[in-house]
Amino acid sequence: MNNTNSSDQVFIQKLTEIIQANLSNENFGVNELAQEIDMSHSNLHRKLKSTSNQTISQFIREIRLKKAKELLLNEDLTVSEISYRVGFGSPTYFNNCFHDYFGYAPGESKSHNLISKSIEQPENASLKKTRHKPILIGLIIGLIIIISLTILLIQKGSFLKAANAKEKSIAILPFKYLSGEQEKQYLADGMMDAILLHLFKIKDLRVISRTSVEQYRKTNKTARIIGQELDVAYLLEGSLLKDGDQVRLIVQLMKTSDESHVWSNEYDRDWKEIFSVQSEVAETIASELHAAITPEEKQLIQKFPTTDLTAYDFYQRGRAEHTNYWIDNGKRSGLIRAEGLYYKALEYDSLFARAYAGLGRAYMDKHYWESYFSENFLDSALILANIALTYDDQLAEAYTLKGDCYREIGNTEQAMPEYDKAIKLNPNDWMAYWGKGILNYNDDLVKVIDNLQNAASLNHGPELPILLRQISNVYRMAGFIEKSNYYSQEALKLDDDSLAYYCVVSRNELQSNNNIKAIEFLIKGYKIDSTNVDILAQLGQGYMYIGQYKESLKYFKKLYEKSETFGKYYLYNTQRLAYLYWKNGYKKEAEFYFDKQIEYCNSLIKSGRPHAHLHYTYYDLAGVYAFRGEKDKAYENLRSFNQRQRIPLWMVNLIKEDPLFDNMRNEPEFQLIVRDMEAKYQAEHERVRKWLEEQKML
Repeated sequence: MNNTNSSDQVFIQKLTEIIQANLSNENFGVNELAQEIDMSHSNLHRKLKSTSNQTISQFIREIRLKKAKELLLNEDLTVSEISYRVGFGSPTYFNNCFHDYFGYAPGESKSHNLISKSIEQPENASLKKTRHKPILIGLIIGLIIIISLTILLIQKGSFLKAANAKEKSIAILPFKYLSGEQEKQYLADGMMDAILLHLFKIKDLRVISRTSVEQYRKTNKTARIIGQELDVAYLLEGSLLKDGDQVRLIVQLMKTSDESHVWSNEYDRDWKEIFSVQSEVAETIASELHAAITPEEKQLIQKFPTTDLTAYDFYQRGRAEHTNYWIDNGKRSGLIRAEGLYYKALEYDSLFARAYAGLGRAYMDKHYWESYFSENFLDSALILANIALTYDDQLAEAYTLKGDCYREIGNTEQAMPEYDKAIKLNPNDWMAYWGKGILNYNDDLVKVIDNLQNAASLNHGPELPILLRQISNVYRMAGFIEKSNYYSQEALKLDDDSLAYYCVVSRNELQSNNNIKAIEFLIKGYKIDSTNVDILAQLGQGYMYIGQYKESLKYFKKLYEKSETFGKYYLYNTQRLAYLYWKNGYKKEAEFYFDKQIEYCNSLIKSGRPHAHLHYTYYDLAGVYAFRGEKDKAYENLRSFNQRQRIPLWMVNLIKEDPLFDNMRNEPEFQLIVRDMEAKYQAEHERVRKWLEEQKML
């Protein structure tokens, strides 16, 4: 053991001497040190981490800063002069680094040194005697101050916690590819993605999602504005160039509050070392943000995804195509290309877990509706996720995919543990939080709100308005209309879209039974886009509730035709279409669509799909049977629906107005079911209210 320690000390001393010999050379960095010590970059990195628990750049900076302090104490030089002497090209960056390391500014070095010496010097015995009483008084006063400050800190605890969380937040802006070869941009995107995935694994960091930053790919916005929009304290910018087997990565970390440069580095490496570079950058960023990394997280960060660089190249291309599809669902051709590239990656590395997970997600995206009622719905996606986990049981995205599959087939008990595993491995997985939120819709609105807000805090991309509207909807379900309206408005600010505005405000009016007002908004939206399914459904509903059945039928027919065009099933309002055909005198068509709704509902119940799990299928069946006069079946299905533990406000309002139940509305059993639904809604409203008060959110 002693020999090992001695060897380590010699190694550290040799590194220190090399750095000190090149101290004023600001271009002397990681690569130069590795060359001087005659070691590869990756070997030097591993050796230094094992001996001093520092990255190479951290070690170099520490030597520079210690020398700077020595010069500040012993030389009559300005701070700027010293910063250049110890290899800092920017005095501002030097000031920041010095303060972070020593806890005070460079200009305060001499005063801090005097204070330290005065504390260390023993007092004269005679002085001790005469100062005894004043010191005692000072201690008492100091104690009072400490107690007062402690109380103040406790009172401000929640604020400080929030501030610390903000300080450890980061977004990685889209990396640039340095040449004009646009077809190689996927390499820069892949590098960004890899560093992002590493940072995702650190629980002590809040890291914004990939799609959140796409909006800044071509932007003139300042770091301060981007930081405000994404609610992060730091931004990482990067650029990449690959020439043969050589790659150059340039990264810089900025503080958004003042746009100062916290850290930057250039990595000139062999392409074979690319995974080491990705890990090192992530670890350095975490260190700069003072984020704690557990041994488990560190192990995950340093793990290589594949041993075959060609497979990795094809995977990166596939990931880029898949991301483009997520950003714009209209690019189905990109989804097909992604699928082919994932397969190509597996030709070179048949054990490549991420490629299997990518294929599973692509299958789900591609075949969702066409296989919705089949017995093997999403089986292929689930199989691919399991294969991925066979080769890498620490792959968070595979657990999230499994959670999504189980949720969609209605197996909530198996879905939840998969999401929890994903979050444990990737605490910044917004999709896992979103999945957990959706799972709790039937059982616990508190958990829905909590998980959806976690998802929204991690995703500031195109999905954010959707997340905010879902949060708004949950608050409305629980009867908190003011909070619901707030989140609706926040979503609208991001949409900056008049069509989205009309969709949102009209839905709020409909759920409050203000049908005429809702229709006024919807007509304006319809003039903007006459094919929007949300507008069509709400127009049909609004006109139905005010008794204008001809107008209502017109919009429900368009809605149904639109859904069939996309190969989707319009599962939830086919009985409305049937009812409107009946009211307009088309009895044959009405019976056809009533039968179609019964067929949909029975298929959903048999398959266990989410709509059935939430018991809405039983409500839809009850409505059909009630209209047809089959009251026994209607009550049987209403009782099944009423097995829900919690009833949302909109369902209470709906059953009171639903024309399908007109012929049994005044019957005692129907009224009893309505009162029971109201009681469940009130109980959940009160439970959510207490939680909101505890969280200081009311």
